[in-house]
Amino acid sequence: MEIQSQEDQRGRGLIFIISAPSGTGKTTLVKRVMELLHGLRFSVSYTTRPPRTGEQEGVDYHFISPDAFREMIEKEQFLEWAEVLGHCYGTARVDIEALKSEGVDLILDIDTQGAKKAKEKLDHAVLIFLLPPSIDALEERLKGRGLDSLERIQFRLAHAKRDIEESHWYHHIIVNERIEEAVEKLKALILTERCRKEMNHGKSDSGRLLEKCGKPV
Repeated sequence: MEIQSQEDQRGRGLIFIISAPSGTGKTTLVKRVMELLHGLRFSVSYTTRPPRTGEQEGVDYHFISPDAFREMIEKEQFLEWAEVLGHCYGTARVDIEALKSEGVDLILDIDTQGAKKAKEKLDHAVLIFLLPPSIDALEERLKGRGLDSLERIQFRLAHAKRDIEESHWYHHIIVNERIEEAVEKLKALILTERCRKEMNHGKSDSGRLLEKCGKPV
């Protein structure tokens, strides 16, 4: 069994924005990676839609009334928000300094529209797009879930095609053909970004020391 070092177990205040068409397996992927890596936190979004069977308040979403949602908008408490199929979804604002002090990295589950808005406000966010093996495979997964009517599935597939066209401006793309492989890829990606952050931090410290001492370090 792989043992994480103390450094690997600590987050760096990084923001990972993950987008994917509905039915691609994003929820399962994120859950599995969070079980394997310490120092990760999932940002629970807010929604005005009612809970589905098996969904838990504060775990899957914060389920709130339309009035409460509007109040949060007025108070500018959302990083981004959108209306989808008659229901509102929003991501709470992020306190990066608090994340750094806690040694935590944050995972945001946001669609492509919201990711663009978040990217403008979070300069150093890492954007990851999760792809299905094919549209046919995605259709089979959506039908297999048994959650949507055929009409709703066709809507989701059309929306998925538009989302996939947006994937080119993401930093990383992972194809979820086999969940075990996708988990390892996302895990490796997060550890690599942590290492890069640590190295950049080290360079900054060296630069400050060089400036202070006036000689190479």
